[in-house]
Amino acid sequence: MVKPDRIRSLKEGVPGPGPVVYWMSRDQRVTDNWALLHAQRVALSQGAPLAVVFCLVPEFLNGTIRQYRFMLEGLKGVEEDLGGLGVAFCLLKGYPEKEIPKFCHQHKIGALITDFDPLRLKRAWKKAVTDRVNIPVYEVDAHNIIPCWVASLKGEYGAYTIRPKITRLLPAFLEDFPAMEKHAIPWLGMPNRTDWEGVEGALTADRTVPAIAWLSPGTKAAKDSLGRFIEARLETYSRDRNDPNRTGQSNLSPYLHFGQLSAQRAALEVLKAAVAQDSRDAFLDELIIRRELSDNFCFYNPHYDGFEGFPDWSKKTLTEHWKDKRPYIYPRDAFEGAETHDDLWNAAQTEMVKKGKMHGYMRMYWAKKLLEWTRSPDDAMEIAIYLNDRYELDGRDPNGYAGIAWSIGGVHDRAWSERNVFGKIRYMSYNGLKSKFNANAYIKSTGSL
Repeated sequence: MVKPDRIRSLKEGVPGPGPVVYWMSRDQRVTDNWALLHAQRVALSQGAPLAVVFCLVPEFLNGTIRQYRFMLEGLKGVEEDLGGLGVAFCLLKGYPEKEIPKFCHQHKIGALITDFDPLRLKRAWKKAVTDRVNIPVYEVDAHNIIPCWVASLKGEYGAYTIRPKITRLLPAFLEDFPAMEKHAIPWLGMPNRTDWEGVEGALTADRTVPAIAWLSPGTKAAKDSLGRFIEARLETYSRDRNDPNRTGQSNLSPYLHFGQLSAQRAALEVLKAAVAQDSRDAFLDELIIRRELSDNFCFYNPHYDGFEGFPDWSKKTLTEHWKDKRPYIYPRDAFEGAETHDDLWNAAQTEMVKKGKMHGYMRMYWAKKLLEWTRSPDDAMEIAIYLNDRYELDGRDPNGYAGIAWSIGGVHDRAWSERNVFGKIRYMSYNGLKSKFNANAYIKSTGSL
C-alpha cells in the first residue's frame, strides 16, 4: 500500500474504464517504485490493463549520447522486467506535452500516474499534459524517502533546518517496499518489443561526448554497485570520501539520478550493514538529508539555476563585489578544454570530461574557481551548469543545481569573511586542498584516464 501522503492529485476525477498508464520519467525502474505500485493498485481496482510509457525527448538540457545511452540501456531492463510481470511498455518519441495526451486519447486511458520531479522543464511538461487530458492525473514522489511536499512546506535555509523535519518523519516513511504483482489483465494490441538499436540510431543528441564504459547502467548493475560499496567501502566512508585519491565514494549518483536505484532501498540496505556508526551516519546524511534538501531547493525556488535564486545576503555581497578585478578571466572554451593556469582545476575538469564523474570534493573547488575566473556570478553559473550537464552522467539533477548554487551563490551556506570577488561567499584555495590530500597524485591520476 502506497502512503496517501506520497500521492498528489494533479487533476481530480474518477478513473475511467480504460487502461491505466504510468508515465515513467524520473524513476526508471520496476522494483522499489512507489509510482508504479500506485499505478498497479489503481489498475487492479478498475480491473484494467496497465502500461508504462516513457517519452524520449530529442534533446534535454545539454544531454549528450553519454547520458542518453546510459538511460536507454537502463530502460531496456525496465521493458524486460515489465514483460515478466505482464505489464506493457511503450517508448514514445517526441515531447511529452504532445505525445502523452495523444497516447491517452488514442488508447482511451482511464487514469494517468506519473512520478515527481522538481525541475522547471519537467513541471511545465506535466502541467501541459494535465491540461490536455480529461482523466484523473496523479503524481507520486517515488524519488525521495520523505515526499518533497511533506518534508517541508517552504524552501529551507540549509541542512540544519530540514534535518530535524526529515528525521522526525523517517520512522513513518522509511519502510520496505511491497513486491509488484504479476498483472493478470493483459493489454492487447500494444506494440512489439522496442527496437533499441534503432531508437539510439535515430537520436539527434550530440555524439562528440562519448559514452562511458567503467560503470554499467541499469537496475541490476545499480544493486550490484550498492552491494559492493556496502561490503568494501562503507566502513571507511567517513574517512575516505573527501580524498579524491581514495576510492571512498559510493559511485551511486548516476543510478540515483536516472532512478535506476531507489534511494530508499539504498538507505534500507545501509541500515542493515554492520559498519562503523560514523560512516553509516555520514553516508545517510548525504543520501537523505542533502539529496532531499536539493529537491526542496529546486521545488520551492524557481530560479534554482541563476543569480536570482541566491539568498539575499549572497546577492548583496556579490553585487558589491561585481566589478572587482579578477585575477584571471577565461572564456567557456578554455574551461571546457581544461586550459587554465591551475593544474588542479584542469585535472578536475579532465576527470569529468573523460569519466563522466568528478569527485564530489573537487566539484566544490571546480565551481568556486569559475566564480573567481569569470566576469560575473551569472557567467559562472551558466558555464558551471553547461559543463556539468554536458559531461556528468548525473547532470541535469537537483543535486547538481544545488551544489553549484552552494559553491557560487552561498545557497544553504552562511556568510564568511569578506574578500575580493567572493565577497562573503565561502572561499576555497589550491593550497587549502593541498593540505587535505595529495594534490599531485590526483593531478597525475587524471592524466592517465
